[in-house]
Amino acid sequence: MKKVYCTVLSLMVPFLGFAKSEEDKKAVKADTIMVTEAKDDEEAKGAFAFSGYLDSYYMANFNKPASRSNMGAAGTARVFDRKSGQFSLGLVQAKVAYTNAKSEAVVDLSFGPNADYGNYGNLFSPLDGVSTSTALAIKQAYFTYNFTDKFSMTAGQFGTHIGYEVIDAPANFNYSLSNLFNNGPFYHAGLKATYAFTEKASLMLGVVNNVDGLGDNNRKKGIIGQFYFSPVNNWNVYLNFINSNEANMDSVGNTPDAHYRVFDITTSYQITEKFLLGVNAAYGSQKGEYQGYAGPADSQSWGGFAVYANTALTENFGIGARYEYFNNDNGVRGVLTADGAGTSVNSVTLTGNISLADGHILVKPEFRLDAYPKVAGSTESQQFQDSDGNWTKNSQTTFGLAFIYKF
Repeated sequence: MKKVYCTVLSLMVPFLGFAKSEEDKKAVKADTIMVTEAKDDEEAKGAFAFSGYLDSYYMANFNKPASRSNMGAAGTARVFDRKSGQFSLGLVQAKVAYTNAKSEAVVDLSFGPNADYGNYGNLFSPLDGVSTSTALAIKQAYFTYNFTDKFSMTAGQFGTHIGYEVIDAPANFNYSLSNLFNNGPFYHAGLKATYAFTEKASLMLGVVNNVDGLGDNNRKKGIIGQFYFSPVNNWNVYLNFINSNEANMDSVGNTPDAHYRVFDITTSYQITEKFLLGVNAAYGSQKGEYQGYAGPADSQSWGGFAVYANTALTENFGIGARYEYFNNDNGVRGVLTADGAGTSVNSVTLTGNISLADGHILVKPEFRLDAYPKVAGSTESQQFQDSDGNWTKNSQTTFGLAFIYKF
């Protein structure tokens, strides 16, 4: 889930007692100036913070697919937990942040299979078009300048504002990611500005190259926005938007008429100290080509919603459930049948969270069921593979364990 950060600079100078004379008053004033200057100097220097995590998992698939893959016929049924019947590495993150009173700089690097999956837009260098390995490691690289306590601007490559879930495994309650996450943006490169009206309301607007790409594939720019408000304590609401033309330029450098557009709402309510309820809903549309892939001539829509409920049973153990429905009947996003037609999916996920080593180690047992409509008129063109390598299953049930270390 996302957080809104507002920097508030306050200076606290201790009151040392009543001065009995003018000399005493001068001494108190001198001490106050020295304390103030020392604190200002400390804040100007700022501070470094280093953090990160590594995760791995084992996922058993009850279909026992011959390919040992959870991806389904269209290859998009899961985001990161793609392999079954084997121990698999997920992602390794190394994040460095430098912060002072007026600014922040973040370099967020990621490595491993999930880094490749999440940064597929960077497979080719935006400078010369050849294969590169260095860009794949950059998950985020941006800096923020606080013009005032209420207004700031951020430039660089940053994670998307859209959606309830994020790419970082420790930050999500569930280990496997939703179809809403998989079919929305992962990150953007550009410039955004945030204004905090109050502690309970803020607005972000920005200009970005496109969706999930370090370089721009045309002359158009995408527009992003987010309005945050908190109706009552412990209830956060985010209204998110993106509109971008994702079509490649033609042979003479013109950009065809096209759009990729998403309206998204994310909300969470901490009902009690131990119980959290969350909702994510999105409505998107696409017209024309999408980064080299053919798209509909007329605008076609897709969308879905997910409901989250998490509770802490003890200090070291919690359990959470997610139900999601995603509809791509028009075939413009990644939820497809074996022959490329649009379809829909219902997913139920039940996840436990076991915290060890003072919260540094997380073990997440997880059960997940994905159910697709049966493809009519066929017994071997369904969504999932069986143990003989045939596509006879329209649902998939997995159970696994994720092992995460964060620091």
